[in-house]
Amino acid sequence: MEWHRDTAETRPRRLGARAEGVKERRQGGLQRGKSRGSGRGALTSASCPYPQPAPGQLALSATPLPGSGAEPHTQVSRAAEKDEGREKMFPCGPGSPSIPVPWAAALLLALGVERALAIPEICIQCPGSVQNLSKVALYCKQTPELMLHARCCLNQKGTILGLDLQNCSLKDLGLNFPQAHTAIIIDLQANPLKHDLSDTFHGFTQLQTLILPQDVNCPGGINAWNTVTLYTNNQTCLGQRNLCNSTRDAEICPENGSCVPDGPGLLLCVCADGFHGYKCMRQGSFPLLMFFGILGSTTLSISILLWGTQRRKAKAS
Repeated sequence: MEWHRDTAETRPRRLGARAEGVKERRQGGLQRGKSRGSGRGALTSASCPYPQPAPGQLALSATPLPGSGAEPHTQVSRAAEKDEGREKMFPCGPGSPSIPVPWAAALLLALGVERALAIPEICIQCPGSVQNLSKVALYCKQTPELMLHARCCLNQKGTILGLDLQNCSLKDLGLNFPQAHTAIIIDLQANPLKHDLSDTFHGFTQLQTLILPQDVNCPGGINAWNTVTLYTNNQTCLGQRNLCNSTRDAEICPENGSCVPDGPGLLLCVCADGFHGYKCMRQGSFPLLMFFGILGSTTLSISILLWGTQRRKAKAS
């Protein structure tokens, strides 16, 4: 019994010393956190995932030991120990390290832009990428806003300004080639292309440099380009001419129409506002209601006639 009395008397002192030690360690940690986080822009207490006690505050409870009959002693509560454990796992406050939010946002934005930038199919029609010494690559590297993707040189909006399809074993440029109608430079050398490409470049009004195999003529002929140069392995067409300005025929378009370029050696006659029809001779808007009314009634009449004929044959058989 004497041993039990000594233990009951000395235990409050030991627990009190333990509480004082925890209190001193916590105060020291807060002071170190303030000195570290003074220039970092640390997180505020509102962003902590759990409630924080005031500096120097320690949750204590006074409860007597069961069956000891001794005076109430100071005992560290379990809540304080849990809070201390959470602080070690999730540090927050002035001393916690700051999260690099701007860098993370910039990275996510860059990834989103890359995904949003859809590469046209013509750029991946031929495997591989643009060669470093090709004219398309040199043109693309001259402007910082342009970038190389697969076989294309694109601007920030994804518009094709350069296309390099050299040495792709192409006999025909394919159905996706009109996607490059905004290109300024196109390289098609070292391909077994057909000799006539005039109908392939409809709408390529921005094209200024076209590199072709040596045996393939420039679309539109010599008169459609300012300079046509023959080399050992290719033929280069430079400077697309505007036939609307260079033609000597003043009446190339009707009176109520205007000439518009449509590619190398190609042009269009566009009717002025308020005119339509053959040679833009009809004035007024196009009669859509009358046109579709006649077309619909004719189609319906022919369908009824065919249905009646088939039904009569079915009854006769």
